[in-house]
Amino acid sequence: MMKRSIAFVLLYLTNQCVMAINTPLPSVIAPLASKSLLLDIVNIEQQKLVAVGERGHILLSLDAVNWQQMQVPVQATLTGVYFVDTMKGWAVGHDATIINTLDGGKTWHIQQFKPELEKPLLDVVFKNDMEGLAVGAYGQFFRTEDGGNTWHSEFHHEFLLPEDVEYLEELKNEDEEAYLDEQSSILPHFNRIVLDGRTLYLVGEIGLIAKSNDFGKHWQKLAEIYQGSFFDLIRTQKGNLIVVGLRGNAFRSLKNGTPWQRSATNTTALLNSLVLSDDDRIFILGNNGVVLESTDDGLTYNQHIQEDGKPLVAGVWFDNKIIAVSDVGIKAITLTLPGHN
Repeated sequence: MMKRSIAFVLLYLTNQCVMAINTPLPSVIAPLASKSLLLDIVNIEQQKLVAVGERGHILLSLDAVNWQQMQVPVQATLTGVYFVDTMKGWAVGHDATIINTLDGGKTWHIQQFKPELEKPLLDVVFKNDMEGLAVGAYGQFFRTEDGGNTWHSEFHHEFLLPEDVEYLEELKNEDEEAYLDEQSSILPHFNRIVLDGRTLYLVGEIGLIAKSNDFGKHWQKLAEIYQGSFFDLIRTQKGNLIVVGLRGNAFRSLKNGTPWQRSATNTTALLNSLVLSDDDRIFILGNNGVVLESTDDGLTYNQHIQEDGKPLVAGVWFDNKIIAVSDVGIKAITLTLPGHN
């Protein structure tokens, strides 16, 4: 009887631990949240800014000066944020977390929380208020068609290397459990997903650039131009594409991804994010306080190094300046055109 009682207690405690791990704790309101690590920011129709970051921090501002931290139901580090209109938005992050808001970011609700996966989601995009995708490390790819009420995982074989296809087939025939385990980590990291009209672009690890014309159901990998990771892609004001990544690498394409031409950046810093201004300039934000500015559609860049040397992770154009997020929080960067005050 004693052994059975001890076994029952141990089983109970184990179940309680599992429940605790899988039950997220709400984010804590912190006075210095606007100066903590932030990883993404979005400009909602020039009316509002929303930034996300570590410990589940979500900050809102109407003027890029005063920031208010919102109550958030998770403490997971948040890595990406996207709004489909002024009211409906989603944020993603570690523990395969997906949360959403229906009131412009004032309140947030959990749609997915999977700490057992031990993998972060890195970006999210929505085609409309019903159809959305969330992507992340090791080829994580989740789709919703009901506004996020349900999310379903997809595995995209298009991103397997030829030798990996053969390897997985052999493993599947030999050991189903090992096959599933290997499949969960064999794909490259998906770092950024960008909706450009009807075309969807995906960039990531091992030089990955791909596009889809059916909202991610099928993908076409573009020609490999660099072995390192890419972190952002954007269409310029003149209709061309720019992609940026590791070691100061930036490429420009006049024909939707074929071919690409390398742009001289004169830096080896990791390039994180692309920002378009409303006066036809292109900015690239990078590590080591690097800001690159182009006035000729990405052909050439002038370098502006921020004094503190902090990495600039992401940014938006708001009120004639760059509002960037970094490991020391919100940063406002003003770079005027020559001859302009």
